[in-house]
Amino acid sequence: MGASTENSGVVTRFAPSPTGYLHIGGARTALYNWLYARRMGGKFLLRIEDTDRARSTDAAIEAILDGLRWLDLDWDGEEVYQFSRAARHAEVAHELIARGHAYRCYLTQDELAAMRASAEAEKRPFRIRSPWRDTPEADQPADTPYVVRLKAPTEGAVTISDLVQGDVTVSNAELDDMILLRSDGTPTYMLSVVVDDHDMGVTHVIRGDDHLNNAFRQLALIRGMGWAEPVYAHVPLIHGADGAKLSKRHGALGVDAYRDELGFLPEAINNYLLKLGWGHGDDEVISRAQAIEWFDVADVGRGAARFDFKKLENLNGIYIREADDARLAHLAQPRIESALGRQLTEADMMLLAQAMPVLKVRAKTVIEIAEGAEFLFDTRPISMDEKAATLLGGEADVLLGKALAALKSQTVWELAALEEGVKAVATEAEVGLGKVAQPLRAALTGRGTSPGIFDVLVLLGREESLARIEDCLGAARA
Repeated sequence: MGASTENSGVVTRFAPSPTGYLHIGGARTALYNWLYARRMGGKFLLRIEDTDRARSTDAAIEAILDGLRWLDLDWDGEEVYQFSRAARHAEVAHELIARGHAYRCYLTQDELAAMRASAEAEKRPFRIRSPWRDTPEADQPADTPYVVRLKAPTEGAVTISDLVQGDVTVSNAELDDMILLRSDGTPTYMLSVVVDDHDMGVTHVIRGDDHLNNAFRQLALIRGMGWAEPVYAHVPLIHGADGAKLSKRHGALGVDAYRDELGFLPEAINNYLLKLGWGHGDDEVISRAQAIEWFDVADVGRGAARFDFKKLENLNGIYIREADDARLAHLAQPRIESALGRQLTEADMMLLAQAMPVLKVRAKTVIEIAEGAEFLFDTRPISMDEKAATLLGGEADVLLGKALAALKSQTVWELAALEEGVKAVATEAEVGLGKVAQPLRAALTGRGTSPGIFDVLVLLGREESLARIEDCLGAARA
């Protein structure tokens, strides 16, 4: 890709480094870039910044692409791989030398160390002002290793009108002559980013505010080349609920972990990330169409957003209740199969989808759905968890026997009829319905908690329900 051609409209980009998974903060940056481009009718581009060859891996690249696809953040055109463009980056560095905005620096590591020590002794910031900055080419040594440095402005100040941060001003005296090309001729990150943004036609750079200081250094390079300056929007980072920098204990995981290990839906993750720093009145549940219509990066707040796992879980629960039952069944399937140690049959899957309306009512994650559904596929005699075991024995078994007799007499195995029959047992025994329902739950599911007991009876069916209760009473008598 060479110099950019005329490009109409907004162009944003997401530029992750493939040194690990797509973390939750990166996912929000990608989402904001995607939404802004879609709202403005522009393009959203993807660049993989794989210049750190020691740490960049194919597995990490695939994890990033997989995470973006799962979140349905589609990018326009093919992804760009930064490392493959190193020759183009070096070309720009040499053009900057020719333009008088960069220079060859022959400072040795020992000389740099001495300059740093001097600055520390004098208690002043270490800013590199190389003696080679203005040395004519004729006076430069031949066959001596050098780096290429940007000739940064030394006077005045630069103001960036950031869409999120507002006007931010930095004195040029605070900038130093950053390296563009290392002594081995390889480009630095700062050079590569600027060249790629220009060549890709990026008009809006939306990224974390930890890059705000970089913007001033990069602007000097952009101006040295006479290129169009992008619009900047530096978004505050995400913090934990306690206000500390986001870490794994707060939820700073890869998006794949939210899907595979925690059981979240992508639409819930997108909705939650959207609202981490941006909002639309009191709206909590925001559809993709609404997000595209309403989102403007200029409305993102300047303060750090706080990641609240409970709020995410609650929002995920809302999306689960709205989700298609067959889709949820397929999402829960591998988790159930793993717990059971066998594959679910086609009939099992039909039962799972049929059960979904009662399984998803209180579930906040796909994991909770799967755990709640396992009892449907248990092999008789089913095992009891600790809480279920406490619901059986003594008077509970007597009531369970009466419930079994009443259920055997049922000619219609439907919700209303089953409820009427079990309630009649409680009334005759002069106990509350829970006294009958609880041992029934234990006998039918092996668990202390489950969907409504009458829903359980309908889902298991007459034959399986009666057999489970008889197994339980038989074990009690043994």
